[in-house]
Order: sequence, then C-alpha cells, then structure tokens
Amino acid sequence: MQFIKTLFWVVLAVVLVVFAANNWSPASVLIWQDVRVDTKIPVLVIGAFLLGFVPLWLMHRAMKWRLTRRIKTLEDAAKPKSAPAPTPFDLSKEQIAKPSPAPAPKTSAAVSPVTEPKATET
Repeated sequence: MQFIKTLFWVVLAVVLVVFAANNWSPASVLIWQDVRVDTKIPVLVIGAFLLGFVPLWLMHRAMKWRLTRRIKTLEDAAKPKSAPAPTPFDLSKEQIAKPSPAPAPKTSAAVSPVTEPKATET
C-alpha cells in the first residue's frame, strides 16, 4: 500500500512539472478595477486548486478527528467492566463451604436493658 501511495505522488509531481514547463507563460489577471496581477499560468492554476482544496481538506480532517474521538468514547463505554481480581487464599473446600459463626453482640455492664412499664387494669 505504501508503494502505491508513493507511486501516486511521484506521478502527480511529474505531471505537475510537465504542465508547468509547457505552460510557463505570463498571464494577466484583473482582480479589481484597478488591480491587475501578472503571474505565470502554473502558479495561477495551482493557487486556484489550493484555494478550493485546503479549506475542504481541513474540514474533512476536523470531522474525522471528532468522529474518531466519539467512536473511541462509545467503545470505551461499551466495554464490560471487569470484576476486581480475587485475592488468593489458602482455604480448603471445607472452610469455604462452612460459614463462620457470627460474633455475639457485646453488652456493657453500665448499660441496662430498657423495660416497658406495666399496664394497670382498671
């Protein structure tokens, strides 16, 4: 692919040089009523080409950059979140199968249990 791209640019450069050599004659361009530019025809043709090509090429590159960023953001959002890696333990199957007993709640001697008053019958 790189060879084809290089070949294309070499052929384009050769065509441009041949065109410029065969048309190297002055041309007079009237820009405004009193402004006249005397230039060579290849400079005029290449300048007109670049004047039309460069803005559209810049717009294309900006759009491609923006869409590439957007696609990357969407791909990152669509990736499944991986669970954290489990930590290695030296447990046997019996220890894994049996749940450990929960510790009993500690009561302090200073705290007494709250009792509700007894209702009297009348």
